[in-house]
Amino acid sequence: MFLRILDRLEEILIATLMALATFIIFLAVMHRYLIGIPFLYPLLFPINLSWAQELCIYMFVWVAKFGAAYGVRTGIHVGVDVLVNQLNPPWRKTVVLFGLFCGAFFTAVIGTMGAKFVFGLMFTDQVSPDLEIPSWIIYLCIPLGSYLMCFRFLQVAYTFWRTGELPHHDHAHVEGIDVDAPGIGAAEVTR
Repeated sequence: MFLRILDRLEEILIATLMALATFIIFLAVMHRYLIGIPFLYPLLFPINLSWAQELCIYMFVWVAKFGAAYGVRTGIHVGVDVLVNQLNPPWRKTVVLFGLFCGAFFTAVIGTMGAKFVFGLMFTDQVSPDLEIPSWIIYLCIPLGSYLMCFRFLQVAYTFWRTGELPHHDHAHVEGIDVDAPGIGAAEVTR
């Protein structure tokens, strides 16, 4: 139950931040070009969107940190396994588990260093240039995203140790589209 809630929160956070950042960028670009139209100038000039770029940068940083954890969980995170797949099963299992534990260790170290950094920032008056958000809130994505990624590495390692299965992303699968027969092509599905 907890894992399903965490999975869903992770997906909602990533999708929401991406959608909001895209919408804000769209508004800022439209504002930039529409302000040049003479009859719209008096309406649009008082609107200040100088904060939009900074906010979108922060949103995409948060998406990247949590998206990496999502990538580990779903098997779409970058991994070079050509050599590993050629190993005998006992060696393969050992090497895969070693790699997963190295990933967990690395992200735990980054999370801990990030937590120390954020904790130090909490007692300063540092704020972002345009939005004037306290800097520690912006940098909070480092420990949160790194610890979540560490958890995902350990989760994948535990599942692999028990079942021998790694998460695998099927590039041909499109969510919401079910094909019953394996030989049916896209042209036959649409008829």
